[in-house]
Amino acid sequence: MTYASPVPAGPRDPRDTMTHLPTGEPVYDVLDDRFMACIDLVAQLERLATGYRWAEGPVYFADQHALLFSDIPNGRILRYDEHSGAVSVFREGSGNANGNTRDLQGRLVTCEQGVGRVTRTEPDGSVTVLADGFEGHRFNSPNDVVVRSDGSVWFTDPSYGRETSFVGIPRPREIEGDHVYRLDPATGALTVVADDFWKPNGLAFSPDESLLYVVDSGYLPDPAGPRHIRRFSVREDGTLRGGEVFAEITPGIPDGIRVDEDGRVWVGAGDGVQCLAPDGDLIGRIRVPEAAANLAFGGPRRDRLYITATTSLYAVFTNVRGVQRP
Repeated sequence: MTYASPVPAGPRDPRDTMTHLPTGEPVYDVLDDRFMACIDLVAQLERLATGYRWAEGPVYFADQHALLFSDIPNGRILRYDEHSGAVSVFREGSGNANGNTRDLQGRLVTCEQGVGRVTRTEPDGSVTVLADGFEGHRFNSPNDVVVRSDGSVWFTDPSYGRETSFVGIPRPREIEGDHVYRLDPATGALTVVADDFWKPNGLAFSPDESLLYVVDSGYLPDPAGPRHIRRFSVREDGTLRGGEVFAEITPGIPDGIRVDEDGRVWVGAGDGVQCLAPDGDLIGRIRVPEAAANLAFGGPRRDRLYITATTSLYAVFTNVRGVQRP
C-alpha cells in the first residue's frame, strides 16, 4: 500500500487518499500495518534547503532550535534554523566532515573523514582532537559517530574518505581493515570493538543501549560486498558480542541510522528512509526524491525526522519520538 500527504478533509479513510511527491511518487509505502502507528498521513515531506554536493551527518540541537549537517565535498558544516528556515555556514574547512553527534555536555562531535580524525567543538568554538589514529597509524576516514550515556564515543572508520578527492583526501592506507572503535571518556583509551566489516558506516544504540546496530555498506564500491545492518549485544565492559545480520537493505546501500523510543530502526537508503521493526521486518518507507544518506530526529518533541539526501535537506513530522542523547 502506498499513501501520501496531505489528506483532503472529509469523512473518509485516509488510506484511500493519495497525493504525490513532485516526482509523482507517493510519500509513504506501508508494507505492514505496524507502520501506520509511526506516520501522520497529513504531514508533508518538506524540502527545506537544496544546492549541496553531498548532504550528510545531521544532528539536532534542541537548545538552539537548530540542525547542523555536513556538506562533505564542499568541506563545510551548515546550520539550519528551524524558526527562520535560514541556512548559514557553521564552519568552513571542516576536514570533509561527515557524521556528527552531541556528547553528554551538548558539544558537537564530528567525524572529519578527509583528514582522518574525530573532533569535539568546545563552547568557545575551538576544536579538540579526540582521536586521529590507532596504535600510531592514521585512521582511514572516520564516517559516523554516536555517544553512549556513559560518555564513550563510538565511531566507524571505512576507507571512503581516503580513496577519492570528491569526499576526502586521497592517501595510502595505514590501518589494515575498516573497523568500529570505542573511545573511553575517562582514560582516553581507544579500542577496536568490531573488526570484521567491509565498510562500517552508520551506527546507533537501542533505547536501553543493550544493543548496537552498525551498517555495513561494502556494496559500495564492490557489488559483491554487503549492504545490511548488523546487531550486537553490548556487554557491561563496553565490548560486543554477536553481530548477526539484522536486515538486508535495498535499493542502493544503507547509510545513516537512527532508533526511535520504541526500538524501531530508521535507515537512509536508495529509495528514501526505510523503517524496520525491532524484529528486523521492513514495515514501511518514506519516499524521498533523492537517495537518503542520513537522518536525525529533532524538533521540540523529537518527532520531526530530518533527512539529508544528496543535494538537499528534507523533513517530515512523524508519530514517533527519536532517542536523543543528551
